Amino acid sequence: MTSFRSDKADPITSKAQLIATLADGSKPASAWRIGTEHEKFPFDKATLRPLPYDAANGIRAILTGLTRFGWQPVNEGPNVISLAQKGKGTISLEPGGQLELSGAAVETLHQTHAEITEHLEQVHAVCGALNVGMLGLGMTPDWTRADIPWMPKGRYAIMRRYMPTVGTMGIDMMTRTCTVQVNLDYASEADMVKKLRVSLALQPLATALFANSPFTEGKDNGYLSFRANIWRHTDPARTGMLPFAFEDGMSFERYVDYLLDVPMYFVYRDGFIDVAGQSFRDFMNGRLAALPGEAPTVADWIDHMSTAFPEVRVKNYLEMRGADCGSAAHLAALPALWVGLLYDQHSLDGAWDLVKNWDEATRTAFHHDAPIKGLRATVAGRSVQDLARDALALARSGLARRARTEGGADEGRYLDVLDAEVAAGATQADRMLALYRGAWQGSVTPAYTAFTL
Repeated sequence: MTSFRSDKADPITSKAQLIATLADGSKPASAWRIGTEHEKFPFDKATLRPLPYDAANGIRAILTGLTRFGWQPVNEGPNVISLAQKGKGTISLEPGGQLELSGAAVETLHQTHAEITEHLEQVHAVCGALNVGMLGLGMTPDWTRADIPWMPKGRYAIMRRYMPTVGTMGIDMMTRTCTVQVNLDYASEADMVKKLRVSLALQPLATALFANSPFTEGKDNGYLSFRANIWRHTDPARTGMLPFAFEDGMSFERYVDYLLDVPMYFVYRDGFIDVAGQSFRDFMNGRLAALPGEAPTVADWIDHMSTAFPEVRVKNYLEMRGADCGSAAHLAALPALWVGLLYDQHSLDGAWDLVKNWDEATRTAFHHDAPIKGLRATVAGRSVQDLARDALALARSGLARRARTEGGADEGRYLDVLDAEVAAGATQADRMLALYRGAWQGSVTPAYTAFTL
């Protein structure tokens, strides 16, 4: 959904330009759109191992195969690193070979569902001939760091060097995790602030509802979403729950101040220049060591905004980032949850009522407990399972009021998978652990069949 009104080549000469990149995202409700992104792990069906880039059935072969559906290759040097198609979005490559669809900005969840279905059909057509599967989990169930080949993208080499200097699990985040996220619009600065606060406070609920990463290197890791735990130990300067968002005076400018405090990774100038750990403030003042005297452009700022990873990220739209990747039904359910809560004023007000009295300690504890206990966690004296019932009811009512129907059904049908899990008190991760302790007999190998997209 990236779309900035400023020319990306324009030099940055003032903080006001940075604020404008966020403010320019404001649009009337009639223009609000839905952008869904989801990652998955390609694996060799014969060996259940990750795929090198250049193997006969490797990542390059998958990307090349998808071009028959109209996708155009985007190269970095001699290597295809992503695909693009007008009106369809992009297919990009994550550091450990994860394949990500960043979908188009669409009007309805029915279109989102159709997009997911079409993408998976195309992937199956290409990967079937290569004997490759796609695993829909938040974390690889048994691969080690050493097992996973790195993809040939310049920015990932920079991040790979820098991550171990600021956290203990940044490499795991890059290579062993997958997520589904949704990108949504706002009407104004005040609307952005309210939606940001609601979605930040409830992001651990999404973590609980979508949890499906309870295994590390073939063993029960003690979490329902270990992916969420990995993010907690990646880089505290650029991750987390943004406590300042709940303070008086929250604004576009306050978020820009946060971004200016997030250390840089790189600058792109006919290739990636390593500036990891340096300051964008210094860059604005012509004091970046690697580019002395040079001012950043709007494109540099857009790149920098993409290197902050809070639980909800602000660009000129909002990105909800708290969920493990899951089944096709879960890929559609995540945008349904947030569209239902945030795109209907009554539901947004109701969601704010659920969280407005929580203090920072409550939000922090929820963020900590949800990946471990899931629906069995508590927050503000009530069970997360009960909170989930209330949130899903609000989302369903919001979708009903949107009245976007297809085949006589509104968009609420995409919440059915979550309603069933909340009613049972068991998420994907709970079911996986029950199978692991029962029918799977202590092995995670069956996950490659049970959770293939």
